[in-house]
Amino acid sequence: MPRALVLGNGNLLINFDSNLNMRDLFDPVVGLDNHIAGQKCGIGFWEEGSFAWFGEDGWQKKLGYQKDSLVTLVQARNESMGLDVQISDGVHSSYNLFFRQITVRNLRNWPRRIRIFFTHDFSLGGNNIGDTALFDPISQGICHYKRNIYVLANGTTQGKGIFQYATGRKRFRGAEGTWRDAEDGWLGGNPIDHGSVDSTISFEMHLEAKEEENLWYWMALGDRINAVRELDNLVRDQGPGYLLQETREYWRNWVNRHDWIFGDLPEKVASLFKQSLLIIRTQCDNNGAILAATDSDILATARDHYSYIWPRDAAHVAASLDQVGFPEMPLSFFRLSAQMLTDGGFNLQRYNADGSPGSSWYPLSLDGAEQLPIQEDETALISYTLWLHYQRYRDYEKIAPLYRDLVQKIGNFLLQFRDSNTGLPLSSYDLWEERQGVFSFTSASVYAGLMAAANFANLFGDTQSAEQYRKGAEEVRSGMERYLYNEKLGRFLRGIYYRRRNSKVELVSDFTLDSSLFGLFTFGAFAADDPRIVRTMNAVQDGLRVNTWVGGLARYTGDWYYRMSEDIENVPGSPWIITTLWLAEWYIAKAKVKEELDYARSLLEWAADHTMESGVLPEQLHPYSGEPLSVAPLTWSHSTFVMAVANYIEKWQTLQTGSGLQQA
Repeated sequence: MPRALVLGNGNLLINFDSNLNMRDLFDPVVGLDNHIAGQKCGIGFWEEGSFAWFGEDGWQKKLGYQKDSLVTLVQARNESMGLDVQISDGVHSSYNLFFRQITVRNLRNWPRRIRIFFTHDFSLGGNNIGDTALFDPISQGICHYKRNIYVLANGTTQGKGIFQYATGRKRFRGAEGTWRDAEDGWLGGNPIDHGSVDSTISFEMHLEAKEEENLWYWMALGDRINAVRELDNLVRDQGPGYLLQETREYWRNWVNRHDWIFGDLPEKVASLFKQSLLIIRTQCDNNGAILAATDSDILATARDHYSYIWPRDAAHVAASLDQVGFPEMPLSFFRLSAQMLTDGGFNLQRYNADGSPGSSWYPLSLDGAEQLPIQEDETALISYTLWLHYQRYRDYEKIAPLYRDLVQKIGNFLLQFRDSNTGLPLSSYDLWEERQGVFSFTSASVYAGLMAAANFANLFGDTQSAEQYRKGAEEVRSGMERYLYNEKLGRFLRGIYYRRRNSKVELVSDFTLDSSLFGLFTFGAFAADDPRIVRTMNAVQDGLRVNTWVGGLARYTGDWYYRMSEDIENVPGSPWIITTLWLAEWYIAKAKVKEELDYARSLLEWAADHTMESGVLPEQLHPYSGEPLSVAPLTWSHSTFVMAVANYIEKWQTLQTGSGLQQA
């Protein structure tokens, strides 16, 4: 189930599904250890004779965020139970604290006694071996711990703390978990258990006819029991309402640090632009990691996840943040990139959030020969986006240490990892991680990476290297014109492959239409209005359009990933958010008059119309139902939206007034 709401502060990240079950919990490193691992921490409501888990049949609910904030607003109603509920959740901007305010209104004309239950199905450190759950007499809360991971749950309503609690075994020898005990409204009070354990706590409130009351629930996370007790005391001293309001204002001021003029874009686009920035921030660790996604439901299909740093995805995210005036996370990411880079000057497929190598499916040998298990664009784009960062911020002394440790190593690798006959890069895997060859997207990124390296070399007085890098970039571009452009088709190819036949090596063309051909212009190898690019992008638009009411663009013809149709002519693949926005980027880049922005604006509106109810963007959509497919939120989807909107604003203002993106 895609994640409908995400909260975080760069250390603590929490994801919720559409039933408001807490499904992912990362701390203290975003994306590293998931302390829930896709299980559920839920909410239940009881009154004499009836019980309902939140989100089950009978609840009418609406999930979203408070305006310009990482504080949620969930409205729900259960007529059969006679309850109206409003829930606001937040993760404190500075402390590793999660807050939940539940306002419960009695819809009946008589007094009632209501109990509210919170379940805790933690697997600390990512597994359920050796956990302990206990009642803490000091805080009067429930604490789960393993090694240096502690989670303390507590709360208050009507001046009272926890009403009842239970700890016990889960998913072991027939034990379902203490959550089952909640359904009769009564918890047994077992004070401690260990192994594969869970816990449940309850609060009791008395409501007069039509009366409403607040319940406050919170979780404190730390590395020892005294640390979480201190945070619990902080909540009691300052009040959860004060701390939640502090969090709300922090994020509103963070996202509104600049005053954008959105031109003729509708409110739904402007609102998603800001919400995307906030969601992107939750997927970034304070030490520099930019995660692709933290939705663990993908574990059900692959026993692996998206909670990795893909250098390509992260580079695009960093570029979007830099573009709109949020340079802090990109700079941290570039510093981490210098640590991740191999001694050979290239990046591996993906990395864990601490910068260590992640899992991979690329072999180290192919047909008996050693090979580099890489997608070369993931190396080249680091150099390219770092140069974009410097152009905007001119933070010379901050960037200077990265020249030798990052840029020069990348530049030397890109220069050497080329075919001397064609000038093009040697074979590597494509950006979709599916095939090995020489691709237009990769080649364009290598051109951009070498040009960036040349610019940096000149900047730091390394003129000899600058000349070599620039010459290499020109050779790559010439090779693209000669080998990746097809005169008969009048457009660029997805790529070429080296095939050995009768002791000779031949170049085999890949004519498949691929949305990634947008890289040819966006990385600066060719102009957006170059006739060859125009014909290429028109072919992409016509050939990859999803001809259902959902619309959007597929990745490439015959895309197999989450394929929902064999009608390739009308549904060449499921529509992706990023690929559709890439088409918008082309229309923006080539626009000469304001009217030429109309179609780009319609694509931005399309993206805003295809978010989840809460404003979360998935990776892709079902071509017939429009439901989210794969992970949600996908950080790259949100960053591509931010970049496309920023480029639209800049072009609109240029065509309107001759100025660029306006921000305070």
